[in-house]
Order: sequence, then structure tokens, then C-alpha cells
Amino acid sequence: MKLHEYQSKLIFSKYGIPIPKGRVAATAQEARHIAEELGGRIVIKSQVLVGGRGKAGGVKVARDPQEAEQLATQILGMEIKGLPVRKVLVDEAAAIESEIYFAITNDRAAKKPVMMASAAGGMDIEEVAAKTPEKIIKVHIDPLLGLREYQARDVALAIDLPREYWKDFIKIASGLWQTYKENDATLAEINPLVITKDKRVMALDGKMIIDDNAMFRHSDLAEMRDIDEEAPAETEARKYGLSFIKLDGNIGCMVNGAGLAMTSMDVIKLFGGEPANFLDIGGGAGADKVAAAMRIILTDPNVKAVLFNIFGGITRCDEVARGILTAMDEVKPKVPMVVRLVGTNAEEGRKLLENANMITAETLADAAKKSVAAAQGK
Repeated sequence: MKLHEYQSKLIFSKYGIPIPKGRVAATAQEARHIAEELGGRIVIKSQVLVGGRGKAGGVKVARDPQEAEQLATQILGMEIKGLPVRKVLVDEAAAIESEIYFAITNDRAAKKPVMMASAAGGMDIEEVAAKTPEKIIKVHIDPLLGLREYQARDVALAIDLPREYWKDFIKIASGLWQTYKENDATLAEINPLVITKDKRVMALDGKMIIDDNAMFRHSDLAEMRDIDEEAPAETEARKYGLSFIKLDGNIGCMVNGAGLAMTSMDVIKLFGGEPANFLDIGGGAGADKVAAAMRIILTDPNVKAVLFNIFGGITRCDEVARGILTAMDEVKPKVPMVVRLVGTNAEEGRKLLENANMITAETLADAAKKSVAAAQGK
């Protein structure tokens, strides 16, 4: 789950990371009131979960409250990369002397969190990563030991940070590590971390991504989810406890188990097809859950065929079959459906589907071939 800048920065501040004074506003009038409270030059920043806000005109500097209201009116009426701007962050403007990219994320290859920093980063860190990756300093963090002070000091030295700022930098590094760890983040990013002309070090922008699998521990963070940036089908799937990701293909997939779902998608591609989604109905799925999954798959107009690949262990194949039949009665699908049921109560499941005008398959390879052929109208 991605957090907005204002949400991320509020969390940063709880861990002692300095941020500019400011608040979020949902109307231009609110933006004006906040600007009046802050005084001086103000930055109006669109709050959408995409990059390139500044280049799209979603970040503006205002000289006074009246201009802040005008700019907020413009920005709140925008769409940036298809997402509507519903809120703006009104921050005090900072006189920037230098910028640093600073983040902690997962390094799956090393199986450890990694702290990254670059004095050449700031807003154009992607270009630095592509052209001069050696300018990005990386330090792995042992999750059992946590971030050590010497590691933060080593990063400060490597990015040529003036020694007078080391104490502040180490404090911010420690705060970012605590933010990352205690909120089950997969990314905690400050871009840019700036040194101002009045010699302050602060997080001018912030970004966090929270591990969805840990949301049961963070009900407060779950309330921050912005459904605008999600496909409606993914939002619907979450209501039923389904793992669903929309893709660009035309073969809908309903599978139980993430590993089997990935394998099913790979085999579809092996035989020349393209999966339309990743969907794991999980173990023990009942008929109601299966029916919901099928309805979600069939809301995608690109779907030309559906593959059901169910290995009955905890999930009973007869329950899956009942869910398929329930969904067929409700949705009245007009696309061919291929079903492979193997495992617990598979025979009972197949008997339930005998008269449902569905294509059956014994093996995954056979099911994938038939799905690809069905999607191609063969």
C-alpha cells in the first residue's frame, strides 16, 4: 500500500525526522487559511500517488495566501496520469542549498534491508541510477542488529556530507530505520533530503510503501489507503480477502495458492497466451468467495476465456464447483471457461460441472492449451 507524501511525512515526524511546517487541504479556501498561518512563500503540492507531479504542473510556489488559493484551485482541478487531485499539501517553502536522495528499501537478493543515499540524487535519482549508479551509496542493514551508528556515519562520509551535518544526518537515518521497521514498510524514501541555506537538514518530500501482508498489524495505516490509484477490481477483491492483480492479457485466471497461480500464468505464456490477472483465492475458499472471484474476473472486458486451476487440499473442489455455478447463474458469462480440478473431492466437483457447458482438462498443460485456444476463438 502506497502512502501520500503528507501521510509519509507525518509518520517521519513521529520518529524525529524534521519536515517543513504545513498541512493538507481539500479545498482552495483551506489552502489559503494554511498559507495565512504559515506566512511567507508557500509550496502547493498535489497529493497523488504517481511520480512526475512537478513536471505535470502539480507543484507550484505561491508568494502570498491569495496566490496560494489561486494555485490550489488550479491544482485541485487537475488529473495527473489519470488520477484526480483531491488534496494538496501546503508547506512552507525552503531555501535549498543542496539535495540528497535517502531511502531504505528491501534488497531481496541480499535478504536484507538496504540503506541508499546519493548526493547526486534529489529529484532526478532515476537518471542517476541509470547513468551513474556508482554515485548511489548502498549499505545493508542486519535486521537482527538494526542500523548501527557507524553505518550512518559511513554513508555521510561516502556522500561527502559536510561534517557539521553528520549529527543531524545520523539522527535522521536512525529515524528512517525505525519508520521502516516499525511500520512494516517495503520502502521509506526521502527525496529530497535537503540542507537549507539557514543550515537545517529536513525531509522536503516523503514516500512510503507498506507491506500489504502486514496490514493486520496496522489498522491506523489501513485507513490511509487511497483507492483512486487502484483498479476497482482490486478494491473489490480485497473485500473478499482475495489476492488479485490486474494484468494486460485476455485469459482470466482463478487459482488457489500463489505458487500455483504463478505457475499457471507461466504455462499460459508458454503456450502463447497472456494472463489477464493474478488471482489467488487462497486455502479453504467457499462457494461465496469463488463466486466473487469469478465476478471480478469477468468485469474485465479484455477477458476472452477463463482458466480455473484448483488443487484441492484445504480448498475442496466441490465447493469451488458450487461457487462457479453460483457465479454463472448471476453473471451469465459469455466467454469459454476451462476447468481443471484435482485433489480433495475433485470427482464430486467434476460431476457438479458436467452439465455446465465448460471445457475440462486433466493436466495444467492441457488446461493452458485449451485456454489459449478458447481465447483465440479456436
